[in-house]
Amino acid sequence: MIPLRKNIARMAGYVPGYQPEDPAAYIKLNTNENAYPPSPKVLEAIVAEVGEGLRRYPDASSRAAREAAARLYGFPTEWIVMANGSDEVLNNLIRAFADADDEIAYVYPSYSYYATLAEIQGARVRTYGLTDDWKLADFPDCYDGKIFFLTNPNAPYGFTFTQEFIEELAGRVAGMLVIDETYADFAGDTALDLVRRYENVVVTRTLSKSYSLAGMRLGLAVARPEVIAALDKIRDHYNLDRLAQAAAVAALSDQEYFREAVRKICATRDWFSAELRNMRYAVIPSSGNYVFVTPPDRNGARVYQGLFDRKILVRHFSDPNLAHGLRISIGTREEMEKTIAAMREIG
Repeated sequence: MIPLRKNIARMAGYVPGYQPEDPAAYIKLNTNENAYPPSPKVLEAIVAEVGEGLRRYPDASSRAAREAAARLYGFPTEWIVMANGSDEVLNNLIRAFADADDEIAYVYPSYSYYATLAEIQGARVRTYGLTDDWKLADFPDCYDGKIFFLTNPNAPYGFTFTQEFIEELAGRVAGMLVIDETYADFAGDTALDLVRRYENVVVTRTLSKSYSLAGMRLGLAVARPEVIAALDKIRDHYNLDRLAQAAAVAALSDQEYFREAVRKICATRDWFSAELRNMRYAVIPSSGNYVFVTPPDRNGARVYQGLFDRKILVRHFSDPNLAHGLRISIGTREEMEKTIAAMREIG
């Protein structure tokens, strides 16, 4: 008998979005990848690293990448830790702050991977639902769990919590308040300033979405130096390779390219949302690079299958509370025009 830990043996594990063997055969709108390639400066930086340098270990502290993020966000370098995707930061936050049987919580629905990471640690999970006007339902005056995760903008819905509400929440969470800003660059709003004013606030970011680097697995966290020092203790000591560090510096430094890509995605998102509303779809106003939409007959599976048959991939969730709709990533204008045409055919 293999002596697995009991919690690992009974957990199901996280299932990411479907990745086809031949992505080029599809219009791929199911995993919120960026519609545009990364900055040309990223490719130049990666090529420059290839060669003699690859036989040597990378900088263990990812200092150049941390310095680039520090300049961009206006924080001292010691307030930033780089990560192998923001998932590494989320995992290490739970490892640092929640013992087995401690409680962590998050908003339902949002990123279900929080629960998987908690299960691995042996922590307990609590979720708080949403009201009809996108507020937290039955949230206590003081939440005394170890960590509360708030995805902002929310995924899969796309709406944002106001900064005033997040600041109020910082005073109501006794443990750590982690603001997961995976999609914040598309919203143009951030809780970063709260990190300066509240010692229990952590903001996590990723370069997968707005910087088109999902294939590089790059993320970061901004927090008080004592929190960063704790995360630094438990991360893998060479968690970012040389190519990833070079890519991070180049991407964060090319803000002109970044802003133009974000602008195009947001414009296409707003156009696509308006077209769907004209087709009598319910569309939640989104601040991300995706929209959550519901067809008039509330049969998300039917529309998903119709799009799949036409080689268009979107995300349909089996969760009964989400199955009525679809989460659709925003591609190029041409891709979204083809998607609208297909949805008109499907009816």
